[in-house]
Parts: sequence; C-alpha cells; structure tokens
Amino acid sequence: MVDVWSIIGWGGSALVVVSLLQTRILRLRLLNLVGCVILVGFNLVIEVWPMVGMNAVLAVINVVHLWRLLRHRHDDAEYEVLRVNSDDAYLGHVLATHARDISRFNPGFALSASPYAFLVQRGERTIGVVLAHDAGQGRAQIDLDYVLPKYRDFTPGEFVYRRSDVFTDQGFHQVLASPRMRDSSPYLNRLGFHPEGDTLVLDLPQD
Repeated sequence: MVDVWSIIGWGGSALVVVSLLQTRILRLRLLNLVGCVILVGFNLVIEVWPMVGMNAVLAVINVVHLWRLLRHRHDDAEYEVLRVNSDDAYLGHVLATHARDISRFNPGFALSASPYAFLVQRGERTIGVVLAHDAGQGRAQIDLDYVLPKYRDFTPGEFVYRRSDVFTDQGFHQVLASPRMRDSSPYLNRLGFHPEGDTLVLDLPQD
C-alpha cells in the first residue's frame, strides 16, 4: 500500500512540474489543478498537514483562474479588435517574434500580400492576429488567423468575424476562410461559415 501511495505522490508531483512547462495557459491551469488535487489526497493519507493546506489553496487558486478563463472565453466585452496598417511596426514585431511558429502552420505566408491587418487584444495583451486581402467581388480572403501559443486553447480570431463592421466598412459582403483552416471547420461552422465549392464562406449582414 505504501508503494502505491508513493507512486501516486510522485505522479502528482510530476504533473505539477509538467504543468509549469506548458506554454498554453489553460492547459497549465488544468494540469496544475489535477496535480494539486492528487497531492492533497496523498498528503492526507500520510498526514503531512502543511502540504495538504498548501496544495488545497493552490487547487482553489487554479479553479478560480479556470473559471475566469472559461467564463470570458467567448465574451465580446473582454476582447478588442484593432485594425492596423500592414506596415505597422508593432504588428511586424509580433509576426517576427513568432515567425517560426507561424511558418510551421502557414508555410509560404507573406505579410506583403495582406493589406488588411487586425490585432486581437485582451486588455494590454495581444493574443491574436488576423490578416486578409481583397479577393474581388466583395470578398475578403483570410491569409492568417494566428493565436499566440499561450492562448492557443482559445479562439480569439472569432471576435474579428463576429464584428461584421470590421469587413463591411471596407465594402466586403463575404469572408473566405484560409485554405489552411480546413482542419478548423468545427470552429468556423460555429461562427457561421458554410461550404461553397472548395472553401468555407461567411456571409456578412448587409444594411
């Protein structure tokens, strides 16, 4: 029995350590919570009360943070969409900083082909970038829908598509999903994109 509990204790400790290595904030909180709950149980069994208290408090902290993260996951009031010029220095900095990650999922991507650029902000933090160009016939073609690694369990690009004025103010009546986003069809379908030939299309409301 002692050996079994030792394995459980080491497993809980390993989960806590692994959680701190995560770049995705939601995954970090979930793994840390599970690890803390396991360690609460383990330390209860061996009656190490200071560790019970510490891990119980950490578990509560993780629950509170998870509640806040998930509560505002799709809340328009928590996010702001800022249109910037494609040659904006800060936009260039964000793209350059994450160039390797962007090229991993978007081989051949080039900023010069995307005159419409949007930053998705949560407070002072930039959490996503959406780039597009004019595909003709009143259609905006998405070239990049990128989420910074820390927020990859979220879908901040949706706030660009939800705000129809982002595109309608430029004279567009439809948005075409990037061909690289075909694997994201559940996410796009939820936002109102529908199949049209070989692509997914979002119809924008017209006045």
